[in-house]
Amino acid sequence: MKIFFSLFFLLAVMLAVYPFIFPPEDSEPLTGLPWQIEMQPDGSTRVFGMHIGSSRLSDAIENLGNDMELAIIATAEEDGNLEMYYGHYKAGLLSGKLVLQTQPDVQDIKNWRENAVKSEYMASGKAKKYFLSADDIPRVLDETITGATFIPAVNLDDAVIRARFGEPSQLLESAGVTHYLYPDKGLDIVLSESSKEVFQYVSPGEFQQLMAPLK
Repeated sequence: MKIFFSLFFLLAVMLAVYPFIFPPEDSEPLTGLPWQIEMQPDGSTRVFGMHIGSSRLSDAIENLGNDMELAIIATAEEDGNLEMYYGHYKAGLLSGKLVLQTQPDVQDIKNWRENAVKSEYMASGKAKKYFLSADDIPRVLDETITGATFIPAVNLDDAVIRARFGEPSQLLESAGVTHYLYPDKGLDIVLSESSKEVFQYVSPGEFQQLMAPLK
């Protein structure tokens, strides 16, 4: 019985990692994969079907569907951030969690928080999630997507990251966490020994905002 469960677990892991190593060869190639980063003429990038720095939250709903959560995330000490969260993002066999970030005016954030229909603490207990009023949604959906964060369902390793994304321009390592930096793609991949991998995307011209916390 133990052998059966061990083999079952190994098979499940292999199936999860498979799309990262061997992308499907369909007659209609898959789009929206995390390594499919398209460079735009203006130096910006397009990923997950979104043009970072140009596409709006309304475009995300049109391309990715409305199975998402739209809220302001804030601790007691900050104004907060407007985020669109897809808890079940999927492209072929690949799945994970996708968060789209924006940078609204601070006063808009404050107004939307005051108008929120309800709020609740997040799992960490350190931040609150403010659910927006229906009256504010049209204005909120007009906000520009300035970044994206993808958390794959499967754990990756150094070899898979290099195979799919290429050699990083720089590696930063500290306390069991390695940052694979791709400034020309506006990408920081965070590989951790104790938690899930995180892919952070911004427009290449804004890459320093990802670097600032690391410094």
